[in-house]
Amino acid sequence: MIAPPPGTGRHPGWPARLGPLRVAAGMVELRKPKLTDATSWSRIRLSDRRHLEAWEPTVPGSWEERNGTLSWPAQWSALRALARRGLSLPFVITVDGRFAGQITVGNVVRGSLCSAWIGYWVGSWATSGGVATASVALVVDHCFTVAGLHRLEATVRPENAASLRVLEKLGFRQEGVFRRYLDVAGAWRDHLCFALTTEDIPNGLVSRLLASGRAHVD
Repeated sequence: MIAPPPGTGRHPGWPARLGPLRVAAGMVELRKPKLTDATSWSRIRLSDRRHLEAWEPTVPGSWEERNGTLSWPAQWSALRALARRGLSLPFVITVDGRFAGQITVGNVVRGSLCSAWIGYWVGSWATSGGVATASVALVVDHCFTVAGLHRLEATVRPENAASLRVLEKLGFRQEGVFRRYLDVAGAWRDHLCFALTTEDIPNGLVSRLLASGRAHVD
């Protein structure tokens, strides 16, 4: 299920390939971002603006400028640089080999904390098919084993019902509300904070999905 990197070094857990897991939408696999992902990434980001923009942080520039193919090289380079410094574990989500979204573990802190946050998005064509749920499960198990983390947090707007369902299905516990936490869609928005630690899932999340029939291994 999880292919560990060759050696641990200063940033265990990246690069890696995770999966595959079969869900209703197809075969889900995770891999590191590639420079050649520009066209696929831009196509889905531009076509799914209405699906994505309401949940993402406000940043300068128009949606078209920030999500055109020419924007990808800088984003890819930044993701790779953070991963190489051990601060992030960025992955591309694919379904049957097709680019479907991204999932990123960020703000990795080692030492006595051993924690990070997790964020994800999938294209509208891949929603309601178990893709996000399988991707989060794969990443959480990877972080709690190969990557050596102890705690993962996820923050979600209360209005984001789809993302809330993913976290609740996987057993993330709600720990509180962050008031006016993040500038999203032009205003400071409240976010719910969810978390998991290794003690919560001694047998991993993928095993839960398999046991429930929500995912399968071919």
